Amino acid sequence: MARRKRLSPITGPAEDTGPVPPGPIPAIARPPVAEIAAASASQAALEQLADEVAVARREGRMVMSLPLEVIEAGHLLRDRMHHDAEDMAALKASLAARGQQTPIEVTDLGQGRFGLISGARRLAALSELAAETGEPRFGKVLCLLRSPEGAAEAYLAMVEENEIRTDLSFYERGRLVAEAVRMGLFADPAAAVRGLFGNAPPARRSKILSFVALHRALGTVLRFPTAIPEKLGLAIVAGLKADPKLADRLGAALAKAKPADAEAERRLIERALRKAPAAAAPRGREVAPGIRLEARKGRLVLSGAGVGPELAEALEAFLAARDPLE
Repeated sequence: MARRKRLSPITGPAEDTGPVPPGPIPAIARPPVAEIAAASASQAALEQLADEVAVARREGRMVMSLPLEVIEAGHLLRDRMHHDAEDMAALKASLAARGQQTPIEVTDLGQGRFGLISGARRLAALSELAAETGEPRFGKVLCLLRSPEGAAEAYLAMVEENEIRTDLSFYERGRLVAEAVRMGLFADPAAAVRGLFGNAPPARRSKILSFVALHRALGTVLRFPTAIPEKLGLAIVAGLKADPKLADRLGAALAKAKPADAEAERRLIERALRKAPAAAAPRGREVAPGIRLEARKGRLVLSGAGVGPELAEALEAFLAARDPLE
């Protein structure tokens, strides 16, 4: 077999270019096509990063730092009626020592404004520290952007945050329910309780409904409503049911006495309840928040704040679909 010849490059006499100048060897210039491809790839990477940052911001996965003055603290009716002085002092000391550890939640209102959803205590504490110290570090607040589908969802987010971090009083819960219904966010108090406090046990939801009635009857005259204990609040509601004029008498007594503290207001209410007719014990048993069931042979009675047209329609549909032989 004939051996293949190895091909060698054709060379001519080496050109004498002189001595190599000192210094780094010049880089070989890339072709224009390579330069354009590299620039296009960098631009695409930057655009992808910008898109990912925008999505993370919209989905509330990116913490933003915003000036205090662009936050609308009154965007929602707050569930917390006032801040405890000792708790606020402790929170301010923590913020001064360690900075803000947990972001507040806001929603974009447009034109550079943001509405507060949750974190009212942190926002108030930072505002006080900024006014007291003048330090720039207290002039901004860390935020997560939320995009609730509607006002009801925004209120739910606020309630859930306070239920987890600082438990609300029954009066504050009842007040929020009453105001949410007044604003048209829910059809009635029972629907509002289900929507805002759906994770609460049935017994607690029933008590919240009772405090809705308390807020509606005496909310304008009570000076220290959040200090009313659960047992006393339920007793007031029972007294209002037994004596329709009790609300007027209590309102007049509170307006005249102007109690200076929660203890004085509580004693005044207790005296008024002792003079009121005894409330009749509710009949039947509570089968759902605001719904009592009394069953006798040939008679079924549903009563309570949760009884309304919606329940009637659901019951009618259930009975129509039910097999009478079952």
